Amino acid sequence: MSETQSFRGVYTALVTPMKEDGSIDWNSLSALVEAQVSGGAQGIVPTGTTGESPTLDNAEHLEVIGAVVKAAAGRIPVIAGTGANSTTEALYLTGEADRLGADAFLQVAPYYNKPSQEGLFQHFKAIADSTRKPIILYSIPGRCGIEIEVETVSRLSKACPNICAIKEAGGQVEKVRALKAACPEVTVLSGDDGLIIPFIEAGAEGVISVASNISPEVISQLTEACLAGDTGKAKALAKDWELLLTELVFLEGNPVTIKEVLFQAGRIPSPAMRLPLVRMPEASRGIIRDHLLALNYISA
Repeated sequence: MSETQSFRGVYTALVTPMKEDGSIDWNSLSALVEAQVSGGAQGIVPTGTTGESPTLDNAEHLEVIGAVVKAAAGRIPVIAGTGANSTTEALYLTGEADRLGADAFLQVAPYYNKPSQEGLFQHFKAIADSTRKPIILYSIPGRCGIEIEVETVSRLSKACPNICAIKEAGGQVEKVRALKAACPEVTVLSGDDGLIIPFIEAGAEGVISVASNISPEVISQLTEACLAGDTGKAKALAKDWELLLTELVFLEGNPVTIKEVLFQAGRIPSPAMRLPLVRMPEASRGIIRDHLLALNYISA
């Protein structure tokens, strides 16, 4: 993969399946990767928020990346989540993931310590300078408390050729337009399944999807239709699968809901997570079951 790789289509923000004792379920992880490959995802993104990176220690973090790289076996790119609120830690994770064979790196804005835009520039530049592989920035102000501003993205793309994309999860269509106007060479990927269509209409080229954990086929069809300019087909699919794009992903937050969906659909043997995340309450589980029945993912 070249340092200026253009990302397009559906990239699945992969869950990290766990057993009831909190250990990682490696067999299920490999099976999930296989389902993404066969389901038509353009790539896989392990160890992001959906992959519960905040509760993985560094050794586990890298083990998950290595396992996903091995399971993907070069068939689709692996974009490893290696961001951190410490530049030193992000550099370490990126270097090790590079060594393990990851094809690109997702770099979230440093969280909690809320650096300035200059601090963000220096942070991301240091990471980009440490590898020749592609870097995808990740702006999600709702979780990080800070946004990667358009001017900062533009500066970074000019200073670092391998910073070639951004996962935009701030929910603002206007920002997509602003990014494409300021730095058209940067690929914009939606960070919200429910905004795939308006984001692509504004210039985005795909999505890093949570919903594609359960159905890469549907999300790929919707995204491909939109990219091809067939907004009628895309909107029809979005209407038919609205539950998948909204409630089935975010009813109780991410990754709580998508793990419950995968569990009830028989894709993983347990919806287990590590504290402070806990399984959704029984009432919400019933809502998930009703939705899955309506979508014919499970039988009554």
